[in-house]
Amino acid sequence: MNGSFNKLLKIDLNTQSFSHEVIPQDMMQESLGGKGLGIRLLFQENPAGVDALSPENTFIITVGPVTGTAMWGQNRFAVFTKSPATGGFGESYCGGTLAPKIKGCGVDAVVIRGRAETLTFLVIDKDGVRFEDATAFKGMQTFETEKQILDRSPKGAGAMVIGPAGENLVRFACIKSDKWRSLGRGGMGAVLGSKNVKGISFYGSEKSSIADPDLMKKVVREIAAEGKNSPATKNYRTLGTPMQVAVTNSMNCFPTRYWQSGHFDQWENLSADYMQKNFEIASRGCPPCFLKCTKKSTVKKGRHAGLEIEGPEYETIYALGGLNELDSLEEVAWLNNLCDQLGIDTMSAGNISAFAIEAYKAGKIDFEIDYNQPDKMAELFKLVANCEGIGALFAEGIRSASEKLSLADMAIHVKGLEPAGFEPRVLKGMGLSYATSARGACHLRGTFYKAELSGQMDKDQIKGKAELMVDYEDRATLFDCLILCRFYRDFILWDKLQMLVEATTGEHCTIAELRKKANRITQLTREFNAREGLGPSEDKLPKPFFRKNRQGAFISGSELKTMIDEYNLIRNHQC
Repeated sequence: MNGSFNKLLKIDLNTQSFSHEVIPQDMMQESLGGKGLGIRLLFQENPAGVDALSPENTFIITVGPVTGTAMWGQNRFAVFTKSPATGGFGESYCGGTLAPKIKGCGVDAVVIRGRAETLTFLVIDKDGVRFEDATAFKGMQTFETEKQILDRSPKGAGAMVIGPAGENLVRFACIKSDKWRSLGRGGMGAVLGSKNVKGISFYGSEKSSIADPDLMKKVVREIAAEGKNSPATKNYRTLGTPMQVAVTNSMNCFPTRYWQSGHFDQWENLSADYMQKNFEIASRGCPPCFLKCTKKSTVKKGRHAGLEIEGPEYETIYALGGLNELDSLEEVAWLNNLCDQLGIDTMSAGNISAFAIEAYKAGKIDFEIDYNQPDKMAELFKLVANCEGIGALFAEGIRSASEKLSLADMAIHVKGLEPAGFEPRVLKGMGLSYATSARGACHLRGTFYKAELSGQMDKDQIKGKAELMVDYEDRATLFDCLILCRFYRDFILWDKLQMLVEATTGEHCTIAELRKKANRITQLTREFNAREGLGPSEDKLPKPFFRKNRQGAFISGSELKTMIDEYNLIRNHQC
């Protein structure tokens, strides 16, 4: 298939061996690469019921047909595995500069199995794999680890690495790349840690051919003409994702005080406007990209003056800030940096610390912590990353910790994964999105908050909501097959997506055929979950969402059931 090499690299850590294999043409055409290829390989390679942290669990890296092309928003890659956070389908995506270097190795996917005898890092190029000793990096934080691995790799290579949390098998450990970029959700870093892999570097310049270069140029030009000067682009360039802080608070859907409220009185201290006025900001983007949503920011005042990070992004601000009633963006940035260095997901970390506050108030733990205490949050995160003291309990994730503390009815998660920063008692379509997402309470499988925040569909509407959400989700699934940045959703609608698939792969698909491909991929992720014990009964929301929050918002069981029934009916009809 054009846009691909029809080739995967298999790595056996037990024997320190590798092989290149041909991916059947029909598999590539049906999957389109990326997510479609990742879930098929996961189904094929993983034994049913395997322990997520066992050597038999596969760790799969994929790129997409548009990776390495001139397409806007193409600089992304994906990872698939059985998630140690949920015990089900695990996926995570990452931008930055690494994706073309992975594809430059001449493969569409890398499949890693087994466990290295000692801590190891891998160096991958078009010829194969070098297995290098990483014992000197044991316990090392992510920034230094990435530097050390790149120093030992070919010039121009890129890398992904884990921190202490990944080594210690924290179930929400992340993987870092380009220093600040994250494969954040679902515990991907713990899977690499369970395999004794501290990091992987990639170096290559191989290029796959695309089917119709002229059509590709046309698509690229049209997207740029529509998007470069749009209001959405202007907001991304100037404010970035923190612009959501003002929007969600204005609609009372900014999760606050461990999901007890949808509004934070001190929200302005966490806002994009505050960030613009009190941080030194430089906008940057993944090449090639005209959105430039990332903010490289430097703290200008206070005890963290001089701290430089990328971000903080909206989801980090909601989790570390709103949920913990932390009223200082400088402190959020500091904790963001700490989580990055330790290698833990900021979204799960913020949920865990806020839950710990409530657990302490309930007399269930003796670790003294309260709202708006950044130093206590930092102390807790270090304990978690090193699995020490109370940290060992929370390192097992929110589901396990809440059950052991007899607080399961208070814990906010779906299938073991905490939600994003959009209150489903207000944005009821997000309730459907969280409940039905295969990887747990995820906002990115459809980004349906966009439809509700923008007024495209009334946030309180129940009947008919599933139809629009399936449309969003199907298009997002195809984005993840190609692999494209979610933020181009406003500029790559179905007509452009159809043209892009044809230009890149040569597949002449109608929009209806593309929808069917997307539906089959979604259904396959749900089948994987069912095989692993997360069947339809797990498509649900935590009990607190059925009770009123401080603004009186709630979602009823009948509302959720209506949406889920409609969702399943549409999904099954598309098959």
